Amino acid sequence: MAPTDETAQVDQQTSPFGTTPPPSPPGGDASGQGARMPRWLPRAMVLALTLVALFQLGSWAFHQLIGLLINILIAFFLALAIEPAVSWMASYGMRRGLATFLVFFGLLIATAGFVTLLGSMLAGQIIKMIEGFPEYLDSVINWINSSFHTHVRRVDVQDSLVHSDWLRKYVQNSATGVLDVSAQVLGGLFKLLTITLFSFYFAADGPRLRRALCSVLPPARQAEVLRAWEIAVDKTGGYLYSRGLMALISGVAHYILLQALGVPYAPVLAVWVGLVSQFIPTIGTYLAGALPMLIAFTIDPWYALWVLIFVVVYQQFENYVLQPKLTAKTVDIHPAVAFGSVIAGTALLGAVGALIAIPAVATLQAFLGAYVKRYDVTDDPRVHGHRTRRSPSFGTRLRELLAR
Repeated sequence: MAPTDETAQVDQQTSPFGTTPPPSPPGGDASGQGARMPRWLPRAMVLALTLVALFQLGSWAFHQLIGLLINILIAFFLALAIEPAVSWMASYGMRRGLATFLVFFGLLIATAGFVTLLGSMLAGQIIKMIEGFPEYLDSVINWINSSFHTHVRRVDVQDSLVHSDWLRKYVQNSATGVLDVSAQVLGGLFKLLTITLFSFYFAADGPRLRRALCSVLPPARQAEVLRAWEIAVDKTGGYLYSRGLMALISGVAHYILLQALGVPYAPVLAVWVGLVSQFIPTIGTYLAGALPMLIAFTIDPWYALWVLIFVVVYQQFENYVLQPKLTAKTVDIHPAVAFGSVIAGTALLGAVGALIAIPAVATLQAFLGAYVKRYDVTDDPRVHGHRTRRSPSFGTRLRELLAR
């Protein structure tokens, strides 16, 4: 009997061991279905790639705008510093725009006058140094000849200096660096203009800016924002007041020294030392002391040494005695916190961070202090630093009993 199609299929499906394997599922084999990609995986991959792209774009934009953001931050603190003067003039009926313009105009006049006096002083001293250089060189050559029994002549020294390779390379490098210096000067002027414009708008439109900020917040949050703004104005003003007072004390002290030594242009140099040492962080002290030392050196080298010693001693007095007391009274911040905030600000934003670190931390401390719950301190001697008397040990008590 010939096998039918059905029996042939049964024979093909029968295993050699007599068992029948399970039928394969319809629509393809099982291995292909198990390796199918989940439906949520492509969406997750697209979302992850989108987030990475947005992060890269935001990081690139932040690095491109970091200079503008720092300028806006400086302008904001400058506007906070002149806010009391602008508000005082506005309280008498003057428009805030005109009041802000008058404040900036006064600062411009004071700065221009100081720069003019300083420039005339430097120009006069440079001319005097150039005119007296041959006489000074003759005195140095005579001292060398008398001390070391040499026969050096000024003409030989001048010829060697004029025809030296060092002077030629220095002139070439200076000529090639003129464009770089010009670009830096133009960039500095543009930054100064940007800071001035933003600070003018922040100070002139201060009430409008506060209203715009409060309009997007609930009433409870509006009170907190206004309180933080007021605290920032007070702390920034107090910081500038303390800096101005220390600049005045430093200027008077250095003026007494320079006047006693007979150094010319003592008033201008005293103003230079006071302002630069207080309002240029980190390197301001060295810049402030270098110019009086240079002018004193043209009079007598020993005078320059006396100026250096006085600058170092006064700086230690200012850092450890004067500044902590003034900062604690005007800004109401602990000296250690002020020192740490300056270091942190310098690490984050450089010189700008060092300049605005103290008023920023003082504002944050005062704002948080209003919302931190405080409790009465227990009357414990350890709070005042007194150690309590410990109870005698078992060995001490045993010795006392045996002694009886």
